[in-house]
Amino acid sequence: MTLLDEISACRVCEAHLPLGPRPVLRAGNPAARVLIVGQAPGTRVHASGVPWDDASGQRLRDWMQVTPEAFYDQSRFAIMPMGFCYPGRAVTRKGGGGDNPPRPECAPLWHARVRETLPHIELTLLIGAYAQGYYLSDRLSLTERVRQAEGYGAFFPLVHPSPRNRLWLNRHPWFEAEIVPALRERLRGLGL
Repeated sequence: MTLLDEISACRVCEAHLPLGPRPVLRAGNPAARVLIVGQAPGTRVHASGVPWDDASGQRLRDWMQVTPEAFYDQSRFAIMPMGFCYPGRAVTRKGGGGDNPPRPECAPLWHARVRETLPHIELTLLIGAYAQGYYLSDRLSLTERVRQAEGYGAFFPLVHPSPRNRLWLNRHPWFEAEIVPALRERLRGLGL
């Protein structure tokens, strides 16, 4: 059984998943040079089984300036969320809310093993606070990390491209003016 088969068969947190387990990731080619670490699949991605198959994915590809064909080319990009399955919906006291945080079991159980199968990764995009908190040891806020994205070497912290983050993007115009071009330059430097 391959590692991806093991992950597909994982049922560790099944009791906590309202739609059941359906691990969604793309890490099947050891030639990949960029690893994209996000949060967890939403309902649309859970249904399709295709990571970033939603409005967030479209915005991320726009930021990266890559076509869907290039984005899903596993010889270029590997995709691994913090939680591989849809975690369910959170409801706030005000009645709003988004998805629950990624399940905490996935990353400690699988991330190091998946990364071992990807020996050519030169750049890891850390999308959102959960990915950054797991991989970066500093105590900075998401905004501070993203502002200093170019200083993290092989890691590149990004805000989540969710449409729910429009307010953050509007409040931080430097992101699209400075960080997005820097991201594109890093990808071009890798020949992507």
